Amino acid sequence: MATFLVTYHGGSGMPADPAAREQMMQAFMAWAAGVGDSMVDPGAPLGPPKVVTTDGVKDGEAGGTIGGYTVISAGSLDEAVDLVRGHPFVGRGGSLQVSEAVAP
Repeated sequence: MATFLVTYHGGSGMPADPAAREQMMQAFMAWAAGVGDSMVDPGAPLGPPKVVTTDGVKDGEAGGTIGGYTVISAGSLDEAVDLVRGHPFVGRGGSLQVSEAVAP
């Protein structure tokens, strides 16, 4: 099995309303349960980044905002994509990028 990094882009972010947050978390947990043993790391939302370059350190994004991540395992990129098709984040207007971790 290969390992895949799923990054979260766009979407509406975390709602301020505690009931809406709870509903969002329950939807995520239901999706994660459906992924089963393919879940390597459920991940977390990400805070504001700092970017390190040869010019120094600055606030902001290196190439687009990543709002969170998840790590899953699957037999192929297509299988990994199938695992995230029903992710509730997509239903809230966000998109997911699935990338294979390639061993050297």
